[in-house]
Amino acid sequence: MESFALHSLSPSTSTSFSRFSQLRHRPRSVISRSQFSHATPSALRSPIIISQPFSFPSKPKAFKFNPFSKPHYPIQASSSPPPPSKSSSPTPTPLQGAKPLPFVISVGIGLIVRFFVPKPVEVTPEAWQLLSIFLSTIAGLVLSPLPVGAWAFLGLTATVVTKTLTFSAAFGAFTNEVIWLIVISFFFARGFVKTGLGDRIATYFVKWMGKSTLGLSYGLTFSEVLIAPAMPSTTARAGGVFLPIIKSLSLSAGSEPDSPSAKKLGAYLVQNQFQSAGNSSALFLTAAAQNLLCIKLAEELGVIVPNPWVTWFKAASLPALVCLLLTPLILYKLYPPEIKDTPEAPALAAKKLESMGPVTKNEWIMVLTMLLAVSLWIFGDTIGIASTVAAMIGLSILLLTGVLNWNDCLDEKSAWDTLAWFAILVGMASQLTNLGIVNWMSDCVANNLRSFSLSWPAALAVLQAAYFFIHYLFASQTGHVGALYSAFLAMHRAAGVPGILAALALGYNTNLFGAITHYSSGQAAVYYGAGYVDLPDIFKMGFIMAVINGIIWGGVGSLWWKFLGLY
Repeated sequence: MESFALHSLSPSTSTSFSRFSQLRHRPRSVISRSQFSHATPSALRSPIIISQPFSFPSKPKAFKFNPFSKPHYPIQASSSPPPPSKSSSPTPTPLQGAKPLPFVISVGIGLIVRFFVPKPVEVTPEAWQLLSIFLSTIAGLVLSPLPVGAWAFLGLTATVVTKTLTFSAAFGAFTNEVIWLIVISFFFARGFVKTGLGDRIATYFVKWMGKSTLGLSYGLTFSEVLIAPAMPSTTARAGGVFLPIIKSLSLSAGSEPDSPSAKKLGAYLVQNQFQSAGNSSALFLTAAAQNLLCIKLAEELGVIVPNPWVTWFKAASLPALVCLLLTPLILYKLYPPEIKDTPEAPALAAKKLESMGPVTKNEWIMVLTMLLAVSLWIFGDTIGIASTVAAMIGLSILLLTGVLNWNDCLDEKSAWDTLAWFAILVGMASQLTNLGIVNWMSDCVANNLRSFSLSWPAALAVLQAAYFFIHYLFASQTGHVGALYSAFLAMHRAAGVPGILAALALGYNTNLFGAITHYSSGQAAVYYGAGYVDLPDIFKMGFIMAVINGIIWGGVGSLWWKFLGLY
């Protein structure tokens, strides 16, 4: 499995990981999106901006983790590169354009389906041709012959050139409200990082709860829960807020990356934040971009979730909070840190807050704007304001007050990239539904399930488990949603599972499988790249926590959903 995981990453992924490792020891490091955009093939490639870490005392005796350890200073490279060797060969020109092997495989999958797999009699030629293009597009999202947006555009072009879709049908999803809500959410995440508000919130929790390692882990977990609904990118939260704090605390305790000392403190904190992030993202509709995509795809199949923000939160609240409360404790037992007490962490956090100064005007504006946006997301249906309109109002306030300027929005390339390929995927998935492909696939699976005489609760369990473990083959949560969510939701409905229950369960599942491997999500690449956890531990704890989360969500969740009347 480890070998498969390594080969599933593109060469650009490995390069980005090494760049991340090289930047790890710099006291003020900024990982721009251009450097990290290939660290995960996920659509959710938010800017990873590492803010200034804690400023720790230089004397080791001031910190009580290990009074005998030497102070840990960052290693800085020389500002001038060494002269080139006379015997060195000229650097080969890098390959331009598409990567040949991934390109051939991705296109070949579509061609095989189109010309060599017999077309079912129930499916029209146009639908079968669109399916072949869609499968090539999905294969390219996994194998990455080109960047995600570029490859999706090629797929869209193929649908128009082959006259599978008209131009208006191919580009119809670019006016989709949910997709624009996702784009605006990226701008909100930039505001959190730019103002330093996310960093300040997390530091306060370290100050309040950081006297022990377990308390420190709970403080970081709860701060992510607080930030998540208004910062809808797990990647941005991981790289821009929590990893700098974890690294600073770990280094001060003598817990260094890529060394045996990593397990003193850093490995546990990284693993805990990584495993908790899935439940934080599952708790709020606006905590992750893929949640909004799930709701939109469910609407395409006729499953309308009433008052989606509130319904999503109510259904997720009990199982997610139980998992969030238990995860730090379970990892503390199964993956224990060597250092149990962190008595100096609150003082260090207080010192950092002092250096940050009082809350700035821009931070207050960011707080009030996000409170307004979240309030409108909760009560918008009652007063007739759609979620996207609420986000537009919030962004307009940030622009008018100067918290964000238009160049900030233009520089948020990941938002525009997401707009392009999300819209293309949603448009293809919608047309597959309209042409009957999704219903045909779901009927085939449902008939097989009926042959085993499964009740709908048993079918729900089987389909959810299949949807979860298939993610070992994916390197993107949003790519997984775009490829399989509609088909699996249709299978659930054909098996008799209540529509809203099935739509929400698949949505929650989409967040939980983001922590099973080092390539399963954007935050996975961030935390693995920090150098504190190795591959065997990532896979081992990812599987164990996946089983535990499944038991909690399946047990506590099913009782809670019955109480709420979802079935």
